[in-house]
Amino acid sequence: MEVTGVRITLRDDPKLKAFASITFDDCFVVRDLKVIDGTNGLFVAMPSRKLGDGSFKDIAHPLNNETRQKISERVLEEYKKTLKSTESIS
Repeated sequence: MEVTGVRITLRDDPKLKAFASITFDDCFVVRDLKVIDGTNGLFVAMPSRKLGDGSFKDIAHPLNNETRQKISERVLEEYKKTLKSTESIS
């Protein structure tokens, strides 16, 4: 399975830097991934929903670390490109 597209929507927030949608094999989309600025730098959070007890549960997530890493790398790469292109416009 290959990542064939990533769309980034920048946010003006201290921690939530962007929302992302990722397409696999030009036929399956996962929306609402988040680019978060955490204590150890940027990371990608999977789409989740809030439970009644206030905790969050992922709606969609990779089943292994290799896939998680591949998704994170592509999303963060596209985030940095998008950020750079908006900075050059300003």
